[in-house]
Amino acid sequence: MESGAAIKDLKVQVTNRQILAIAMPITFAILIPQLNMLTNSIFLGHNDIKSLGNAGITGVFYLIFAVAGHGLNNAMQSVFSRYAGSDDTSAFKTVLSQGIRISLQLAAAGVLLTWFVAPFIFQQVADPTAYPQEMSFLRIRIWGLPFLYLFQMGNAFLVASLNSRWLIVGFVVEACTNILFDYLLIFGKWGFPQMGFNGAAVASVIAEAAGFVTVFAVLSKTGLKKQYGLLQHFQFDKIKSRQIVKIATPLILQYVISVTTWLAFFILIESRHDENAKAISNTMRNVFGLTGVFVWAFAGTSNAMISNLMGQRREDKVMEALTKIMLWSIGFCCVMCLLVNIFPVQFFKLFGQGPEFVAQGIPVLRVVTGGLLIMSIANIWLNGVTGTGKTRVNLGIEIIAIVIYFLYTWYFMKTNYISLAWAWSNELIYWSTIFVLSFAFLKSGMWKTR
Repeated sequence: MESGAAIKDLKVQVTNRQILAIAMPITFAILIPQLNMLTNSIFLGHNDIKSLGNAGITGVFYLIFAVAGHGLNNAMQSVFSRYAGSDDTSAFKTVLSQGIRISLQLAAAGVLLTWFVAPFIFQQVADPTAYPQEMSFLRIRIWGLPFLYLFQMGNAFLVASLNSRWLIVGFVVEACTNILFDYLLIFGKWGFPQMGFNGAAVASVIAEAAGFVTVFAVLSKTGLKKQYGLLQHFQFDKIKSRQIVKIATPLILQYVISVTTWLAFFILIESRHDENAKAISNTMRNVFGLTGVFVWAFAGTSNAMISNLMGQRREDKVMEALTKIMLWSIGFCCVMCLLVNIFPVQFFKLFGQGPEFVAQGIPVLRVVTGGLLIMSIANIWLNGVTGTGKTRVNLGIEIIAIVIYFLYTWYFMKTNYISLAWAWSNELIYWSTIFVLSFAFLKSGMWKTR
């Protein structure tokens, strides 16, 4: 496993081979946690429909903190890639140590908010019969946050240093751990306590801890830790910390605002007191996760490549790179969307529900996969903006898209409810807005250095 030490030139080339070399390992790495969430939902669906429905709103709540970490992860990836492109790998050790410190502070804030603020929020908006189960789950689930953030820090370094092939090791360990403990703790097998819904929370925390341990073991065993002098000094570095925070803050706000609005959408669904609608919406969360794995992988590739090109001062190659990445993204997404649309009945039957559930879910699935196709284009350009370092523009784009999304959602959920499928068409509106604004900004050239 010492192959990592042989890598010297970290400057990316705008070729299909380079794109796939970065994206494919990320794809498999993203696929595994999505399979985790799918497994959770399948186990909970076979437990009872109430648990399957409650997993939707609690999952989205936890996702708010998870994507805050993803925003920090993207910022770290951007900073790492910029230094890689400029041949200044000596900065890696300091950037990683500052990222670890910042991520732990962010995780502590997430734990405190969930324990002491979330109960007041959920009491006001959640279904009173579901509130005790949802809050109990979240107070366990949130303890996985520090492990998740540290896991993301290690992954950001692996992608930026063109070692993304090692990502899959940590994710495989995490997935296997999660599936095993889901089975043991939800149903109480092999002498373990039968914890039901809370069993899924405990299993996820254990899995995220296993992922964190694995990714840092990979850094050591591959020789990357020694090569770049990682994890040796954790002294506060004002300049590097400020650089990370400057790029990360708009991204964290962007992702948190986005998912908070999605949480509001799930709360609106819960307010209709329709268990089928809640459960179907949770399965749509799984569709986004599974079908979108290639989209998120190519989006991450977009961020890393554009940051690297900016570090190389090869701004003339940015639009070419984004166009190539976009074509790969939409191509893979089309294949995934076709699969779930050709076999929708088989997909919904995984969750152990009856024909009525399947019949109601299929129209929603058609709409959601349409949104995914637009997302496969929009996300590439949005992450291209991230790669240029103009993360305040990312935040501005997100705010405009969210305002339009929320107004549309409120109208078709509260003012003029037609169907669940029509309500989910808000994804088409959201991603279309993201694409138009991101593409227009990048096309304008305003991001170029003077």
